[in-house]
Amino acid sequence: MALALGLALGLTVGNPYGHTTRLGTRYLLQASVVGLGFGMNLYQVISAGAHGFVYTASGITFAMVVGMLLSVAFRVDTTAGFLISTGTAICGGSAIAAVGPVARASDDEMSVALGTVFILNSVALLIFPGIGAALHLSQSQFGLWAALAIHDTSSVVGASAKYGHDALMVGTTVKLARALWIVPLTLATAAFMGRKSEDMKVKIQWPWFIGLFVLAAVLATFAPAGKPVFGALYAAGKIGLTATLFLIGTSVSRKTLREVGPRPMIQGVVLWIIVAITSVLLIRSGVIAL
Repeated sequence: MALALGLALGLTVGNPYGHTTRLGTRYLLQASVVGLGFGMNLYQVISAGAHGFVYTASGITFAMVVGMLLSVAFRVDTTAGFLISTGTAICGGSAIAAVGPVARASDDEMSVALGTVFILNSVALLIFPGIGAALHLSQSQFGLWAALAIHDTSSVVGASAKYGHDALMVGTTVKLARALWIVPLTLATAAFMGRKSEDMKVKIQWPWFIGLFVLAAVLATFAPAGKPVFGALYAAGKIGLTATLFLIGTSVSRKTLREVGPRPMIQGVVLWIIVAITSVLLIRSGVIAL
């Protein structure tokens, strides 16, 4: 509902404070994820994260290779195609924002990639829980699928929370393990582009909030006396996530739809469908499991 209201606002009157809300959305999302950590069990987080790290390594490689092949097939600009592939492979807008400057992407290329990912990200949040229910996925299976096939952390957490608490735990943890790959991909991109080491230090955005999420899970597991406070922080995290989804919806405007154009959108849609179908088939067959 929050996302739908945001989309309605963005596609009608628009968001007059787009730049400010985009910046605020990133920090609100990070704070909300940390808050959700207070409702997690550390042992389950470690188990899901360890398995998820391996799966995401293979999944990221697959998505990047297929994405770049599709960008050639659909004649999408190389940099924009690379950014769309990066956003699909790792964690949506966060990955694009980190890698874009290192790849020397122009403002137009960044806008096209971000617009494509934001639109598909919104669609995923709305349709994934229903698809998961139709396929009779368990909560663990759905959380894993959402983490591997949905772009942004916000929509992974939102869709997983809709599906159930266990799905939320798995989806959030595996997605954060996937987000860690921002750092090596940014380094690899910088090396490929011939960047100097001191320039790389300026551009790389380290996902420090993931460490705070783990710390919150540690406190929730080993400090039972703080359970009332931790419960309140967990509830605040879910409220913050709802506000984040509303703000994400407001970032999709008619201008965004025009700027994206048909070919980048086709690349993004086809790549997303391939990743989503491949991952759910592997999960249902037991090849990927926690």
